[in-house]
Amino acid sequence: MAMSVGEGGGDDAPMGDMNTTPLIDVMLVLLIMFIITIPIQTHAVKLDMPQQNNNPPPTDVEQPVIHRVEVDFLGQIYWDNQPVDLPTITEYFRQAANQPNQPEIHIRPDAMAKYEVVDQVLAAAQTVGVTKMGFVGNEAYAQ
Repeated sequence: MAMSVGEGGGDDAPMGDMNTTPLIDVMLVLLIMFIITIPIQTHAVKLDMPQQNNNPPPTDVEQPVIHRVEVDFLGQIYWDNQPVDLPTITEYFRQAANQPNQPEIHIRPDAMAKYEVVDQVLAAAQTVGVTKMGFVGNEAYAQ
């Protein structure tokens, strides 16, 4: 069903338009193949919810012992505001790790502190088995 508009030429003149019907058919077949072969995405997040516990919370909860470790911009290490060296803080970490109720260790590195010193402190804590450790004061670095 072609319709010639414009300059004559009659029925014997060749048509200058390209037949795009086969191209559209191939595109639709490919689109259907892609839709079928793409796996269905599930946006579910698996959460392990805590079980309901009807027991009342204990009333004699002890406040956790907290030790503060700071590293200043010169590389000096502080244990509860007392300057210490790496072997001494390793011994403090060992004593803390051997306690039955391990105290919390809060690490606060200065923004200009060398990463190497902070890394040595973290490695010393990991080596002796400190598990309750966290960084504090990170909100000062947020932009």
